Amino acid sequence: MKLEGSCHCGRVRFALESAHPYPFNLCYCSICRKTAGGGGFAVNLGGEADTLTVEGEEHVRIYHVEEPGGQSPLGRRFCAHCATMLWAWDSRWPELIHPFASAIDTPLPTPPEKVHLMLGSKASWVAPDVGPGDRCFEAYPKESIADWHARRGLVS
Repeated sequence: MKLEGSCHCGRVRFALESAHPYPFNLCYCSICRKTAGGGGFAVNLGGEADTLTVEGEEHVRIYHVEEPGGQSPLGRRFCAHCATMLWAWDSRWPELIHPFASAIDTPLPTPPEKVHLMLGSKASWVAPDVGPGDRCFEAYPKESIADWHARRGLVS
């Protein structure tokens, strides 16, 4: 499925191919919450890095989380003007791009269930909306985005 996305101010537009377009992961970690400005729910799509095209790349900046011993290899791309989180890329998995569902303009399919992850980090004011069949994890689940889609026959 071709995904097209943009920032709020329109200076950055991007597109990429995705075999994993269902936005099913709801992340409650402090990084997603603070950089995306909400309860989390950020990086939950998988795309093919070699298909990424970007208009307005000069407006894209990268945020790396500081970890013990240095920076995380995961870089979160965002617009330098409106601060919209756009996608994440990690050198450990160079073939993947993880666009933020909130930046995607293409209508996305509704997931049959959701995975609530990093609940051990959620803010006290966040009340997860856990539906029937949803799965909950204090940290990260072992199942990958690709595996979740494949198990349900949702690979496009």
